[in-house]
Amino acid sequence: MNKEDIKISRIIEQTSTKPKGNYYSVIWVKNNVEGIKIDDILYKNISNSIFFLDPKYHWEILTNTETTSNGHILFLSNKILNEPILNKLHINEVALLNSNTIPRINLSPGIEVRIQAILEMIDELIGSHLNHKHQAILSLLNTFFIYCDGQCNIKSLINDNSSKPVIVYKFKKLINAKISEFHDVAYYSDLLNVSSKYLNECVQETLNVNAKSLITEQLIMKSRSNLKFTNKTIKQISFDLGFSSPDYFSYFFKNQTGTTPSLFRKN
Repeated sequence: MNKEDIKISRIIEQTSTKPKGNYYSVIWVKNNVEGIKIDDILYKNISNSIFFLDPKYHWEILTNTETTSNGHILFLSNKILNEPILNKLHINEVALLNSNTIPRINLSPGIEVRIQAILEMIDELIGSHLNHKHQAILSLLNTFFIYCDGQCNIKSLINDNSSKPVIVYKFKKLINAKISEFHDVAYYSDLLNVSSKYLNECVQETLNVNAKSLITEQLIMKSRSNLKFTNKTIKQISFDLGFSSPDYFSYFFKNQTGTTPSLFRKN
């Protein structure tokens, strides 16, 4: 891998465009973006999304500001995508190299923080002279693609107007905001004005899991974070996350992870 195989830039200028060369473009749009124009078609309402664009597309990003960083753009050569650590990834084969569609990922709440951290580390490494930096960059790219390809995100084509992915995205945003109080699918389906059965159908078709599993996934993520990165007692964590008792929280955590909260915290 040489310095021309991977480039990264921040979306700062009022118009960002693809550089010369046969690069795949991976565009993370954060906010303050008017839209992205792909082959002269303008797509709006794209905040907190990642696009995978084949080299054949001509594109430009229209922003509302010249100073605020509105995301990042990765430019990747075919050579780097054929690196052994990357070339077998599902998202590489299906999304990046499928030139007949324009894949888009709507990042679920909370994941954008991790995506930003990964891209900032890649940006830092590209400009550094550290030993083994190429291996580190490939490792970070691998992590980035795995996050993009995970159940945590909602995949769709840019021209997909299906309502089901929209409902699932709204469901995940509500979970992120209200998980500390409400753990029942019915509560969220009521807020979304759909039946629990239909909400479950939307989640199943979009992410291939059921609605309850998304609630469980978020509870486990928040539990792990609290246990590892705070000094809260297990009792306090259990009540902060809306469990009726510390005993039930411990039962739930062990049932999902195979270990108790106290053992997880020690390891």
